[in-house]
Amino acid sequence: QVQLVESGGGLVQAGGSLRLSCAASGRTFSSYAMGWFRQAPGKEREFVAAIVWSGGTTDYADSVKGRFTISRDNAKNTVYLQMNSLKPEDTAVYYCAAGRSVTLKLRAADYWGQGTQVTVSS
Repeated sequence: QVQLVESGGGLVQAGGSLRLSCAASGRTFSSYAMGWFRQAPGKEREFVAAIVWSGGTTDYADSVKGRFTISRDNAKNTVYLQMNSLKPEDTAVYYCAAGRSVTLKLRAADYWGQGTQVTVSS
């Protein structure tokens, strides 16, 4: 059992920044990863970024490379998504995710947070 608690969503103007946080609790996998997905109205949920817990290897969707940074805090068992140079097309509900490293590599997840709204105005 893994529980994910998200925070940090909000409203920001284009070009601005936000930082999302996701605290994980409960059992973890021997080799697992955490990451972020997002879903805009009328669109499918899409992969944003992921980080392997042990080692810190990261992966990003092409649309956010160079703008978003995923990181982790081992002591707090928390993952962050620093979002810079935000664009209106980044507007979506952002979901924290966790699972086996292989699962995240396949752009899927075993556990999900409740989602947090990010709105970028033009």
